[in-house]
Amino acid sequence: MEAVCLNSEPVFDEGEDYEDEGDCTIDGDDELGENQSKREPLPPTVGLEFDSFDEAYDFYNIYAKEQGFGIRVSNSWFRSKRKERYRAKLSCSSAGFKKKSEANNPRPETRTGCPAMIVIKLVDSKRWRIVEVELEHNHPVSPEIKRFYKSHKRMIVAAEKAQQSEPVKEIHTIKLYRTGIVDAEFDLHSNVNEREGRNPVDHSKHLELKEGDTHAVYHYFCRMKLTTPNFFYLMDLDDDGRLRNVFWADARSRAAYNYFYDSIAIDTSSLANKYEIPLISFVGINNHGQSVLLGCGFLGHESVEYFVWMFKAWLTCMQGRPPQVIITDQSKPLQVAVPEVFPQARHCYCLWYIMQRVPEKLGGLDGYEAIKRQLNKAVYDSLKIAEFETSWGDMIKRHGVADNKWLQALYEDREQWVPVFLKDISFLGMIPVKENESFNTFFDGYVHKHTSFKEFLDKYDLAMQRKHLQEAMGALESRSSTFELKTRCNFEVQISKLYTKEIFKRFQSEVEGMYSCFHTRQVSVSGAIITYVVKERVEVKGSEKEVRHYEVLYETTQAEVRCICSLFNFKGYLCRHALNVLNYNGVEEIPSKYILPRWSKDYKHRFPVDNGVTEIDVNNPVHLYNNLYKRVIQVVEAGAQSQEHYKLVLQQLQELLNKFSLVDDNLV
Repeated sequence: MEAVCLNSEPVFDEGEDYEDEGDCTIDGDDELGENQSKREPLPPTVGLEFDSFDEAYDFYNIYAKEQGFGIRVSNSWFRSKRKERYRAKLSCSSAGFKKKSEANNPRPETRTGCPAMIVIKLVDSKRWRIVEVELEHNHPVSPEIKRFYKSHKRMIVAAEKAQQSEPVKEIHTIKLYRTGIVDAEFDLHSNVNEREGRNPVDHSKHLELKEGDTHAVYHYFCRMKLTTPNFFYLMDLDDDGRLRNVFWADARSRAAYNYFYDSIAIDTSSLANKYEIPLISFVGINNHGQSVLLGCGFLGHESVEYFVWMFKAWLTCMQGRPPQVIITDQSKPLQVAVPEVFPQARHCYCLWYIMQRVPEKLGGLDGYEAIKRQLNKAVYDSLKIAEFETSWGDMIKRHGVADNKWLQALYEDREQWVPVFLKDISFLGMIPVKENESFNTFFDGYVHKHTSFKEFLDKYDLAMQRKHLQEAMGALESRSSTFELKTRCNFEVQISKLYTKEIFKRFQSEVEGMYSCFHTRQVSVSGAIITYVVKERVEVKGSEKEVRHYEVLYETTQAEVRCICSLFNFKGYLCRHALNVLNYNGVEEIPSKYILPRWSKDYKHRFPVDNGVTEIDVNNPVHLYNNLYKRVIQVVEAGAQSQEHYKLVLQQLQELLNKFSLVDDNLV
C-alpha cells in the first residue's frame, strides 16, 4: 500500500547536476519507482514546498520529462556575503534565445523564447517554495515526442550511480518525508494480511472521482498548505496510482484537538447512506457544547484495512495522542479497526445511529409500533441493567422476534451502546441518552446525497467559517453577557460565573428541574455513604406524567455524590437529583470535582500549553509550529476579551515582527 502524505508536498530526494544557471509526505519502497513511472506526475503549483533546491529541480525535471521538454536553470539570485542561493528560475530548455554566433556555419537556433517556467524561493532559511508558475509553451510539447534532453540524461546518470552503491531505486521515486512521530506511530507497510481474520487488500477499490475532481482536490490542498502552514493531508494510492483514501486537517482542527481530545465521534453517516462522497469526519465537543471538526477524509472502501489507514493518518496528524472515548456507528469493519489503532480507548456505538435504523430494520414486522415503543422503553428508560434485561426479554417474547438477526446483533453488543451499560464513561454530551435527543453531524446542511467532491471542498470552507464564527460569538457572549438567573439557588449563581453561556443554560435546566423532584428520602447508611431516593414527576406522552424513583449515593466526608441516572458522565454536569441531595445535606456550592474546566469561559486561555508533549524537537519544524501555535492561541483568546487587550496584542505582535525583520537582515 502506497501512502502519499503531503504536509510538505511531493519531494524528490536524488540530487542532480544543473545545466547553466509537511512535516510529512510520501512513503516509498524499492518497488515504488516502477509504479510511479506509470503515472502522470503532479503539475507544478504555487505553494508547493521542498526540502532543498535539488528536490525542487528534480520535481520540475521529472514533470518535464513526462510532458516532453527539457529544463535548465535560467536565473539564480545569491546573497552577496555568503554566496547562498535564495531564488531561482527554472525554465523550459527552449526559453530565451542564444547569442548570435560569428562562426561560418553556426548551429541552427533551437530556442523559441518559450515562457514555460517556475520560480522557486528559499523560505524560512531551509525550505524552497514555488512562487510563480507558467505551464504553457510556445512550441509543440508532447510525451509522445521522445527527444533527448541534457536534464533528463543527468537523471539516468544519477540512477546508475545509485545502482552501484545500493539496491535499484528509479530516479522517479517519490519518497515519504516523515517526521519522527510519523515513523513511530504510522507504519503504513505493516503486514495486515497475516493477521487472523483478515482478507488481502482489494487493490481495485478506490475513490470514484469524476472529471476534474482529482485536480480540484490536489489544488485545494496546495492552496491550503500555502495559506495555512500547519495544514496536514495524506493521500493513499494503489499500485496503479489511483486514489484510494484521503485525509486532511487544517490548523484550527489540529489546535482544537489539544483542548478537546477526550471524547470524539467518528462520523460515517455519508458512508452508511451511500452518499456520492464517502466522507468520514472526526468530531469533538468544544467548551460551548458545539461540535468541532478534528479532521476528515474520503474513504475508498468500507473495509478494515481502509479504516485502519484512515485512523492511523488521523493519529499521526494529532502527534500520536489517542482520545479516551471513541464513538462510531455499529459496523463490522469499525469493530475491528478501532481497537486495533486505539487499543486503550473505550469504543462505543452511537445510540442515535442505531435507533435511526429501527424503521428500516423492523418496519415490516407485525405490531411494529408496539415493538418500537417497548424497544425505546428498554433502551431509554432503564436505570438498572436488570430492568433492561427484563424489558428486552419481554419485548422479544411478546412479539415473537427471537429470530430477528438485527435484534440479536444489537443484544450481543448491548454493552457498547445501551446507556445503562455506559454509566462509567465520560461522554461530555457526545451521545444522546434521551428519546427526543438527536445527533447532528458536523456537515449537516452542507452535504446531501449527490454532493460532488468539488462542491464539497467549497462547502467545507463555508462550513468551517460558519462554525468558527459560532464559536467566536459564543465566546464573546460568554464573556460579556450577564446571564439571567431563574431561581434563587446558589448552584445557579455559582455556575453562572464559571461556565460558557450554552453549558450554563443546560445546567440551568437541571437547577429548574430540582422543583419537579420531591420527597428526597434517606433509605440506607453504610459507613460514610448514605443512599437516598429522589422522586421526580416526568412527562412520558404529551401531558401524561409518571413518577420515577432515582437512587443517589452521597459520601459525607468528601461530599461525593452519584446518581443512578449518571447525567454527570453523559453530559458533564450534575443532574437535578444529585443537586437535590446536596441541597438536602446543606451543601451550598457544587464541589470542585463536579465543575469541569473544559466548560469554562476562559478554558483555552487557562489550558496548559505543554499538555501531552514532554519534549520539543527543535530540529523538527512540525514540533516548533505546534508548540508556538498553542501558545499563540492563548494570546489570541486573551486579546479578544477587551479593546485594551486587543490593542496591546496588536502592538506587541508588530514589535515582534519588526524584530524578525532585523534578524533576517543580519543574516544577509
